[in-house]
Amino acid sequence: MALSPRARVSLLSAFILLALAALIWFLSAKSRPTPVTPITLPVTGALPNPTNDANRNGGASPTSSNAPQTSPTAPVSAEDAHAVASSANAGKLLIPVAGVRPEQLQDTYTQSRSEGRTHNSIDIIAPRNTPVIAAADGQVIKLFNSERGGITLYQLGTDNRTVYYYAHLERYADGITENRFARRGELLGYVGDTGNAGRDNCHLHFSIWLVTDPKRFWDGENVNPYPLLTK
Repeated sequence: MALSPRARVSLLSAFILLALAALIWFLSAKSRPTPVTPITLPVTGALPNPTNDANRNGGASPTSSNAPQTSPTAPVSAEDAHAVASSANAGKLLIPVAGVRPEQLQDTYTQSRSEGRTHNSIDIIAPRNTPVIAAADGQVIKLFNSERGGITLYQLGTDNRTVYYYAHLERYADGITENRFARRGELLGYVGDTGNAGRDNCHLHFSIWLVTDPKRFWDGENVNPYPLLTK
């Protein structure tokens, strides 16, 4: 049956409207952003003990604007320093940057930093993307990105008291996650210049401290890594 001119116009108009609606839907679906898994923010809670089934109490995480606020004046006894060394495989820590020899290290532990701070760490200079390895056995208790430290990693030693801190990383190694137990020498990440390191000033900021309050794993009595890495 032949359609009247008016019917043909109405049918054509309906077809055009349907085509426009389909085009608009297609364009809106194409431009819709792909969902991204959010970065895990620091949380509170229990931190599993790597040596047994008991849990070690965790606590509030470090602030996003600061590297760990370790006590600049807290003294460490010779006995405690020896305990740190002996807990890391009979007193031998690995230099946490691949290919760096003991004689290449510089003791920057007591150097001054901005805002009246003391370094309380050593900087290990190396090219960007040089592998960063675990200095000792221990559990990765926090992956964190801070204003000062940039991409950082906190590792708790097997004594459940010693914390090893790796900062200014370029990125983490594949498979490195919180609660993972990292073996001495295992790849953790790569040297970079994130945080306040300064553009192209690539190095690993490496700290050691003894936790005095289990709920504040980022705080404690500082230990100079230099003699432990060069002995």
